[in-house]
Amino acid sequence: MPPNPIPSDDGQSRSTAWDPRNVDRRPVSLRAANDFCRRYARQHEENFTVASFFLPRELRRHFYHIYAYCRWSDNLADTSPDTGSALEQLAQWEQQLDDAYRGRATHPVFVALTETIEEFQIPAQPFRDLLSAFRQDQRQTRYLAVDELLDYCRRSANPVGRLVLHLGRSVDATNLDLSDSICTGLQLANFCQDVARDFARGRIYLPVECWRAHGYIEAMFERREFNPAFQSLLSAEVERAEAALRHGWPLVDRLPGVLAIDVELFVQGGLAILDRIRGQGYDVWRRRPVVGKWRKLRLLAGAWFRRRFPAYARHPRRDAGKSREGSRVDTEHGSPTVSCPGVGTPQGESRTPKSLGAKDRP
Repeated sequence: MPPNPIPSDDGQSRSTAWDPRNVDRRPVSLRAANDFCRRYARQHEENFTVASFFLPRELRRHFYHIYAYCRWSDNLADTSPDTGSALEQLAQWEQQLDDAYRGRATHPVFVALTETIEEFQIPAQPFRDLLSAFRQDQRQTRYLAVDELLDYCRRSANPVGRLVLHLGRSVDATNLDLSDSICTGLQLANFCQDVARDFARGRIYLPVECWRAHGYIEAMFERREFNPAFQSLLSAEVERAEAALRHGWPLVDRLPGVLAIDVELFVQGGLAILDRIRGQGYDVWRRRPVVGKWRKLRLLAGAWFRRRFPAYARHPRRDAGKSREGSRVDTEHGSPTVSCPGVGTPQGESRTPKSLGAKDRP
């Protein structure tokens, strides 16, 4: 009898043929699992295909494996019919992660991922942290304080950067700190970009202490109300995200060339989203800000040129260290400082979120 076929990637096959609760299936071959992850990554994320263009062929498949795990985990949480089902599937998925670390992988994502784990000696914690964040999304829809939100980012975003560092064999304390800052900045930028989309799903990621400090209340969210209070709120959150991205930017120059291009693209993409939000006056209720294809191509060309001809390239970090209203980058002390006016500090005074770096780990 032939080995189990790889199903198509739609929701029907995912919920039946490869439901994580179906733990008795025979494993597929490594070759079939690699092909599955490659097709899954290319089908679901245009930006991933662009970002992986410069990667060596032998490294590209490992990025596919990581992406497939992250995306599949996210889909289990977001496409389940109810909270109970989502938590059950995530628990079964984590069991399959445990099985993979014991050499008993069966699901094609884990069959492929096992090869990556063994090749790069990746610990289980980043994978577990992601699942912890996905479970939190099922239970929590509001974040009272900045530090509470940053703790969520520590598990929802930062593990991805840490996995990438493992693939680049570039794990050290400094790189981990810079990577965490980039990933947190990207996550914060996404929260600013998707205020309307997240609220439609019942979630508000902007910290309650901040929108209250700016005079915005939940009833205004319900009305999708754009007003000076919301404009002021989102302006401060955009600055918070930019400060984190710029704090992490030195990581680009510390990575191998091919990986540096990809990381720079992600940072530049995050900054471009923030520019789009500013460009439409912070009104993300009426229109979701996106980066157009031509802008993406310019970012790609710029990243390649700076890696290929570093002596002639103009470095885009020229704005780092400049103060903006409500936020600044403290280049002397090496950490981004942000403010949430009226929350435990005098009006307009900056404070440093303790969770941005790698120092505060539970």
